[in-house]
Amino acid sequence: MITIVIPALNESRSIEKTICDIKNTLQLAKLIPYEIIVVDDGSIDETGNLAKEFGATVIRHPHNIGYGAALKSGIKAANYDMVVITDSDGTYPILSIPILVERYNKGFDMVVGQRTGKHYRSSILKWIMRILFKFLVEWTAGRKIPDINSGLRIFSKKTILTYFPHLCDTFSFTTSATLAYMMTTRFVEYVPINYNERIGRSHVHLWRDSLRTLQFIIQAITYYNPLKIFLLMSIICIIFAIVSIMIGIFFHIATGFSMGVAAIFGSIIIFSLGLLADLLRKIMLTNKN
Repeated sequence: MITIVIPALNESRSIEKTICDIKNTLQLAKLIPYEIIVVDDGSIDETGNLAKEFGATVIRHPHNIGYGAALKSGIKAANYDMVVITDSDGTYPILSIPILVERYNKGFDMVVGQRTGKHYRSSILKWIMRILFKFLVEWTAGRKIPDINSGLRIFSKKTILTYFPHLCDTFSFTTSATLAYMMTTRFVEYVPINYNERIGRSHVHLWRDSLRTLQFIIQAITYYNPLKIFLLMSIICIIFAIVSIMIGIFFHIATGFSMGVAAIFGSIIIFSLGLLADLLRKIMLTNKN
């Protein structure tokens, strides 16, 4: 009936509790039969052995290849179509899984745990990056998105497999999945959950992973709705043009006026490129069908 996929990298301190909590929760909620798949993504501790000892099916990667790649391995191996992904570090409340399942059974294509609480807010830098990513994804999708990259979510294996070629192999997997579902008019629901303090050390490298996330968001936007990203850049150029022209006129600076005019022409060119990119996307979709 349900498969739980857990990517894990050196999580020997928390994997036992995570598996036991999942078993107890699913049995109490009568979500049976079930399976727990732990993808040991190149751990150098006892994560894989402990997971197997406590009854999980373990898939081992010889070395670390990324959070998204680990999830893909686990999802492909799932025996049930209903798949839940969660982390092994204790941050996501396992008790919320039955609530997500209940909402999912109402006809949603994906149900996501919307993180709340003091541990989710984290550092100021992370908060700034989340705001930027959230803006880009919401701008593209045209709807409010409470949490773009929560790692607790439920979906159909059959459905998400169709998106695999366009989903990231690193920490941006969940972000790219959110955007892919929304840009193809899938029904996505959010359920507020309390985000807990992590057990052990985080594997996230803020700058590197943030840049990769930004890269995949822009790639996804270009693939699903290229006109939106070109329109955003065109609007930025127009704003710059207005400011430059006003400064040039007010302070009698010829350079400011010239820069403003150039920015207007630049915005027209950028928007035209967006129209061309959108046309090419439609041609590709037509040929594919």
